Amino acid sequence: MRARVLRHADYRRMRWKNGGGWTTELAAHPEPSTDANARFDWRVSIAEIESDGAFSAYPGCDRHIALLEGIGMELRFDGAESVRLQQRLRFVPFAGETRTFGKLLAGPVRDFNVIARRDAYRAEVLHRPLVGPMVFFPDDATWFVYLAVGSASVKAGGTAQTLEVDESVLMLPDADDERVVIAGGGEIVLARFVPASTQLGAR
Repeated sequence: MRARVLRHADYRRMRWKNGGGWTTELAAHPEPSTDANARFDWRVSIAEIESDGAFSAYPGCDRHIALLEGIGMELRFDGAESVRLQQRLRFVPFAGETRTFGKLLAGPVRDFNVIARRDAYRAEVLHRPLVGPMVFFPDDATWFVYLAVGSASVKAGGTAQTLEVDESVLMLPDADDERVVIAGGGEIVLARFVPASTQLGAR
């Protein structure tokens, strides 16, 4: 498994696909782009929402969204029941082609987004406490880990690096059988991307 620590300088800030706001792209596959309309198989980002408005459409994609900062937001779906994002980092899944409108509850918010093109990848997104070491063993999946609170260290291939709040680790499948260890204390968001041809639950 090949690991790369992503610092703030590695992220890309861009306009939403529909031009209605700003997104900071943390990671994407293929490689990140400054063009919000560029095609990707999966993407992890943080959006800044300052006013009510429609979400960008992503036909053929599955989305996961959670409140990161702020009081909250109501997601109003065309043809489905509305959902309120009020609990921090509690992820809500929905289809990217669903017409979605965001209604702020009280002031601006930042939300955490994971999008995967369903004919290419399936995504599993979790919010977990980080207490001590967490070991990632090589498999066919790509892992993305975001440090939301606390501090940590990342050990891979005989080297160790520090990880601060709002920094991330991207772990890619590789012929190398090296495992990756993330240790520390705080809270993390984990996104696991598995090729669509592979069963999601397989380890």
